[in-house]
Amino acid sequence: MELSCKSEYAILAMLELAVHYQSGEPLQIRQIAAQQNIPDRYLEQLLAILRRGGLIKSQRGSKGGYLLAREPWKITLFEVLGCVEGLDRVHTSEEDQPKTVDGAVVEEIWQEARQAANSVLQKYTLADLCEKRDSRRQLDIMYYI
Repeated sequence: MELSCKSEYAILAMLELAVHYQSGEPLQIRQIAAQQNIPDRYLEQLLAILRRGGLIKSQRGSKGGYLLAREPWKITLFEVLGCVEGLDRVHTSEEDQPKTVDGAVVEEIWQEARQAANSVLQKYTLADLCEKRDSRRQLDIMYYI
């Protein structure tokens, strides 16, 4: 399992919005794109998905842009990835059921792995990412001194 480019960009954009949350100032697409090195057009599409998912809100006008819809400590990585990738979809149709015992065993293990990954993603919030980012930056600064 790998993090898709789409998911990585969505998390980076949300992280940038979380870092600026306290200021209350909306960020424009070009600001987020420049800070996180995300192509503008692609970011525009991702922000539209995140807005439809209720994770961010947009503000119109000359000083408009995007803001988090809730506090960073209330938005989990699971929600972000669920919004852009549909993580919370559950396979329940009969067509998805394994046809053999071997297939059932593989599906059981895969479900366990998915649940473990989802549990980790539900544990971390955008605020946690901000803290980890700040800690990492502090270590980098100390390393260069």
